[in-house]
Amino acid sequence: MAELAAIGMVETRGMVALMEATDAMLKAAHVEALGWRKVGSGLVTMFVTGEVAAVKSALAAGAAAAAKVGEVRAVHVIPRPHAELAGLYPPARKPAARK
Repeated sequence: MAELAAIGMVETRGMVALMEATDAMLKAAHVEALGWRKVGSGLVTMFVTGEVAAVKSALAAGAAAAAKVGEVRAVHVIPRPHAELAGLYPPARKPAARK
């Protein structure tokens, strides 16, 4: 697995807020969505990766967008995450081939 420059996480209550955050993050900066995880009790977390500045910018935009439609519980950036953290977030997916 390639080393990640940074990983960013946004945790919201409910999928609507998470989808709003994800849309804003992907539009705001050059980041890649790694995937999302259900935490429990209605909490869901989206993971993105990219350069540190891009991830910080994306998370700020995502949190602001999600707060307009729901509840943001946590936002966090980990610059240069340790390789052993890879098992804790969804693996990067390869884009589907266009037909």
